[in-house]
Amino acid sequence: MSETIAAPGVVRRSDRGLCVAGHRITLYLIEDYLRAGWPPHLLQHSLHLSHQEMRQVLDYLIANRSDFDREYERVARQATEREKYWRDREQRRRKRLKVTRRNFTPEQAAAWARLSALKQQGKAT
Repeated sequence: MSETIAAPGVVRRSDRGLCVAGHRITLYLIEDYLRAGWPPHLLQHSLHLSHQEMRQVLDYLIANRSDFDREYERVARQATEREKYWRDREQRRRKRLKVTRRNFTPEQAAAWARLSALKQQGKAT
């Protein structure tokens, strides 16, 4: 993994984007929590960051707010697109599986029918 210094202190740019040096924690994750209303001291504890690391991350975010917001929106958009791609792919895969399930032996068909009946009764998950 290549890493470059994005700012003096704890913020580094790696192949995953802006990260906390020495951790696999991206600033995008920290921003997600902050936008969700987490107070910094709880986030610091949850992510096992020192007080100095958390302070430097927050200082970086404040000092580079406009640039970071543009990058954050780009990263969030890419993540949404990736999630949509994989959800669509999984949906297509499940449709293909439903088609192949029709080629069961009589014993398998009976077992699937029993399982479906139990699912409808709420006894199986």
